[in-house]
Amino acid sequence: MVNEHVLTVSLEEFGLSKYEAQAYVALIAKGTISAGDLAYYSEIPRTKIYPTLLKLENKKLVIISKSKPIMCTAISPEDAFDGIIHEQINKVNAMNTLISNLKKASEESRKTRGSEEKRYFHLSANNVLSQLQTMIEGSKSSIRIMTDQWGFGLLAECKEQLLSVLRRNLDVKVLVASSQICSEWFRVIPDGVEIRASDITQNCFIFDETELLLIDNSNGKGAIFSSTDILGINQEKVFSNIWKNAIKTKALGDMTKAEAQEIYKIIKIVNESGLPYLLNSTMISKKPEDDMFKLLEKNGVSLKSKTLDDVIEIIDAIMQITCSGHVNFEANTKNITIESKLNSGHSLPWVSILDGCLQKQGYKTRTIYQNNSSKGEKVHIKITKN
Repeated sequence: MVNEHVLTVSLEEFGLSKYEAQAYVALIAKGTISAGDLAYYSEIPRTKIYPTLLKLENKKLVIISKSKPIMCTAISPEDAFDGIIHEQINKVNAMNTLISNLKKASEESRKTRGSEEKRYFHLSANNVLSQLQTMIEGSKSSIRIMTDQWGFGLLAECKEQLLSVLRRNLDVKVLVASSQICSEWFRVIPDGVEIRASDITQNCFIFDETELLLIDNSNGKGAIFSSTDILGINQEKVFSNIWKNAIKTKALGDMTKAEAQEIYKIIKIVNESGLPYLLNSTMISKKPEDDMFKLLEKNGVSLKSKTLDDVIEIIDAIMQITCSGHVNFEANTKNITIESKLNSGHSLPWVSILDGCLQKQGYKTRTIYQNNSSKGEKVHIKITKN
């Protein structure tokens, strides 16, 4: 048996009012009946039945007699709705044509611009942190971050999300401004996140090479760029280029901020000016150790007041960072060994600085250099007190 309620609802979806739909379904079921009977069977108030019939007549769905009592008959569905069906079909066809034309216009516009349309969303300052946490949690393979002090503070508030992705073995690398080495926020970042320091002045978060979150440190607002293959790959390349020359920070983790900043400064000075300075002093003054010592002092780093143990600790940290090496001091034999896993003279600037410090402290030194192409290089400094 056909459910009359379902039929009524369906007719309403085709544009009939509730009363019109109830009246038409009742007439289909009962055949030709009086207006009064129709009000009864369709459960329409008697005061509403005649206006409803007139509307149905205007829509060519019923026939109303001129006699009294008024009799009404439903026009058969196939005749009544044939026009409506064709009207709906024409509307659908017109809509399909419109959509097709709009797609063509969009594609032609993209070709003219020579660019692919990308999605981006603006974020208020109040929503940036929660969005950052969501994007970290949703990462699938890698996270690359370049951040200044502002952004690093936000990242420190994402500790739980970082721990979550590390448990899934995601590769997380962070480039921070040098001022943040061993800061309070630095110590909050979980182990497993690899951090290096460089001259970073932006806040760029790259997720899976396809999604970017940029944050303006002047107002805290952000913007998300989604499905940006070209932009994502370019930013990833920028990150990789900076990362290669950035300074590793793992060896600095147990130091005070002042100690870590001093080591960063020494490395930066030597990386930028050390090699030409060393070569020049070797050819002219013949005392590269003194000249390297002076180079540091010229740039505001003084090692004069440091004890021998302090200087060795500094050079040991530098060797770990720059050459994956270390410094070992055997107090009983007065022998200092500087080892580097890299050869081709990578350890020589640091040997010269250590040698210069030793001589300033009144030690006489004798240096022996060993190079092994497969194992790196090793330098022995034998010291005696003058």
